Amino acid sequence: MIRSLDVHKVYKQGKNEIVALAGVSLDIQKGEFLCIMGPSGSGKSTLLHLMGGLDRPTRGELIIDGRIISQMPDHEVTLLRRNKIGFVFQFFNLLPTLTAIENVMVPLILDGQPTGPVRSRAEALLREVGLESRKDHLPEELSGGEVQRLAIARALAFNPPILLADEPTGNLDSKTGEEILKLLRQINREEGCTVVMVTHNREAAGFGDRVIYLRDGKIEQDGS
Repeated sequence: MIRSLDVHKVYKQGKNEIVALAGVSLDIQKGEFLCIMGPSGSGKSTLLHLMGGLDRPTRGELIIDGRIISQMPDHEVTLLRRNKIGFVFQFFNLLPTLTAIENVMVPLILDGQPTGPVRSRAEALLREVGLESRKDHLPEELSGGEVQRLAIARALAFNPPILLADEPTGNLDSKTGEEILKLLRQINREEGCTVVMVTHNREAAGFGDRVIYLRDGKIEQDGS
């Protein structure tokens, strides 16, 4: 499903070069729940962004669902990202002036899909994440856990085979965070969705099938 072959990522800041990834090779199987851990600056989020097609490697190959990212034009990467990959971020990135159901509907409406089926799809997703009764509330009227559930529902709008989560429990208390992790695990098991999650939390990583540890842009440890 996802394959990284000797991936490097170097950022330039003036005359300086910042090495974010220094040769990462990794295979993630379809339906796997992989957790990525490591200290700050180890390259965790960079690797996740490359997997999501939000950036491209400086060197090496990133293969998503059989497609080599570096060989794809930008518009094809955009389509791949929209149709194959859902994103869940630490800071939610919801539209504050739209209700919960409208936030879920937005990506589908922008795709040109008719409003009726889109609303039905959004309602079904909100039921799946336990927010059916909160569908007409604005994000500011929801708790932190409800907002993250809403973000997950939106990420699932296109029924993507891949779900990428960057510190999804980072702004939540431990009880609420555990509920979000259980929801991600449920989606992984029941829908066969491949989940890749970046986390600092060892307990959170315990929800995955496998954990890899990054340090200084390299895989230091790869195990279950």
